[in-house]
Amino acid sequence: MQFSVRTSDYQKNTMVNMCDVELIGKVVIDGKLKIHISENYYGKQIVDRNEAISLLKSASIMNLVGNDTISLAIDLGIGSESGVKIISDIPFLIIFNT
Repeated sequence: MQFSVRTSDYQKNTMVNMCDVELIGKVVIDGKLKIHISENYYGKQIVDRNEAISLLKSASIMNLVGNDTISLAIDLGIGSESGVKIISDIPFLIIFNT
């Protein structure tokens, strides 16, 4: 299992944008809403499950996309199913742990 990730500092917090690697480049359309799951935003770094776990545990803000990514976060007790939004069959979850 691999994940695409980008980390950055945002207002003294660590922000992690992470998605299932196979979603990079995908465009999600739901009515007037159009989301591009871009390499620029979700990162050029590909990490394995162990590195993904480490990044999720250290982040204050997380922008997560994809079944594997969100399942991993929920299994770790980070975020919950109730916060997941499904857009064109793709799950999205934003978490703030500040």
